[in-house]
Amino acid sequence: MVPDDLRYTKKHEWIKVNGDQGTVGITDYAQGELGDIVFVELPTKGKKVEQMKPFATIEAVKAVSELYAPVSGEVLEVNSQLTDKPELINSDPYGEGWIIKLRIEDPSELENLLSPADYEKLIEEEEGH
Repeated sequence: MVPDDLRYTKKHEWIKVNGDQGTVGITDYAQGELGDIVFVELPTKGKKVEQMKPFATIEAVKAVSELYAPVSGEVLEVNSQLTDKPELINSDPYGEGWIIKLRIEDPSELENLLSPADYEKLIEEEEGH
């Protein structure tokens, strides 16, 4: 499942753009690969993030992974529900399982991200190996 209204990173994060703000999470493919998510280390509100640099850590039963910012900006909000219910990322990665909202610093960075069609190709390539 790859929603059409999002942009994607090669590391399996998504961003939904709304004006100068973006909501960020991990894709359905990523949560499936990780397995049961048990903990998310969220950044603090006001933290500056840089495109494709780690901004948070996600811990699953199988592995610990870093999450990478799709674009540079300032964290406006974190999904505090994930503190008590990290499994929302497994059950609803594009909805209640969102991770942060940020102010987009440089909208041209969005051009570095994958379209839904390109992201689907990336998944097919990864599954093929």
